[in-house]
Amino acid sequence: MTVKDGYSGKDIKVLKGLEAVRQRPAMYIGSTDKKGLHHLINEVVDNSIDEAVAGYCNYIKVTLTKNNECIVQDNGRGIPVDLVPSEGKSALEVVLTVLHSGAKFSNKVYKISGGLHGVGISVVNALSEYLIAEVHRDGYVWIQEYSRGVPLNPVQRKGKTNKTGTIIKFKPDNQIFKNISFDHDYVLERLEELAFLNPFVTIEFHDENTGISKVLNYPGGIVDFVNSILEHNSLEKLYDIQYVKNVYGDIVVELAFVHNKSDIEIYKSFANNINTIDGGTHLTSFRNSFTKLVNSFAYEKLKDKDISFSGDDIRQSMVYVVSVKIPNPQFEGQTKAKLVSPEVKSAIENTVMNDVKRIFDSNHFVIDSILQKALITYKAREAARRAKQLVIARSKTDILYTVAGKLADCISRDV
Repeated sequence: MTVKDGYSGKDIKVLKGLEAVRQRPAMYIGSTDKKGLHHLINEVVDNSIDEAVAGYCNYIKVTLTKNNECIVQDNGRGIPVDLVPSEGKSALEVVLTVLHSGAKFSNKVYKISGGLHGVGISVVNALSEYLIAEVHRDGYVWIQEYSRGVPLNPVQRKGKTNKTGTIIKFKPDNQIFKNISFDHDYVLERLEELAFLNPFVTIEFHDENTGISKVLNYPGGIVDFVNSILEHNSLEKLYDIQYVKNVYGDIVVELAFVHNKSDIEIYKSFANNINTIDGGTHLTSFRNSFTKLVNSFAYEKLKDKDISFSGDDIRQSMVYVVSVKIPNPQFEGQTKAKLVSPEVKSAIENTVMNDVKRIFDSNHFVIDSILQKALITYKAREAARRAKQLVIARSKTDILYTVAGKLADCISRDV
């Protein structure tokens, strides 16, 4: 098969509206497999969480229907329905059909937001067989329906209401996804994370397929999160879970940590409620600062001043959650798996070297427990290193003897 030499303006294809999303969905949701499918729910729920963080929402309900639909409902302010002058369309339609639109590019409406790139809910619309948006705002109910990202009608006013909020109902498009059945465990895990990270919100979950219903609210926040991880993994803590919160400029840092009696390290890191599964500056800065702080106490408290713990020595039995909320965060890619905002480094370091240090200064049992556990790991690591060196040294000696013996066998005598 050959390609024609002719190349002109007729060969240029312009993808308008949400066509680009349907043409290359993986660019926007990472993949079209199970992970990408559930990313659609995350994008819609994140909008509701942003309303909660801004102080306008305290209830979110997520329902999975028997028809492979997802319904996300909140009691926030409701997506605006008035005209966007520059577009000549309702704000609701603009948010649902125009990439890089929304109030999250301005700190006036959402100072902290997970939907930074402004493509979330419009991408959900583009990749859904249908989507129905119902807004309760300004005393009325407003509804607009879409098919594969295309509005079927203008925004319609349907009646009066004394409530506020947004309800988004969508069904993933089987032209995009091979499997459009949601996994309730997958969804519930994410909702539980959000409930731990936002103790001021109640999240209700219901799966019509299994009958499973759950109300999620954790007043203890990420302390409850760490405790849940311990219980789920049957781990026994060495001391009470420690928690610090610090506001550093416009950055909010929350840390919760504890060491357990096993050798298991478990951690979770978040930026603006987004699970940064690949870590980033917040996780790296916490680990480095925590190692530095513990080693400073080790120098003061341990008899052997030559001991220097590695990060692994200190964290091998640690369970911890690192959460930051930051204006205009920088992530790698639309799926936001890794935070790369450099300004987070100073905020984390300040929190560890001041707030966590105060815990260690005032509660000697905590730092002594950490040092004792780290010392055991350190000694085991050093013993393994010396044993390895001894084996290598003996192996070299054995090789020399073997080679020398073979050389001796090769020497002939003249008769």
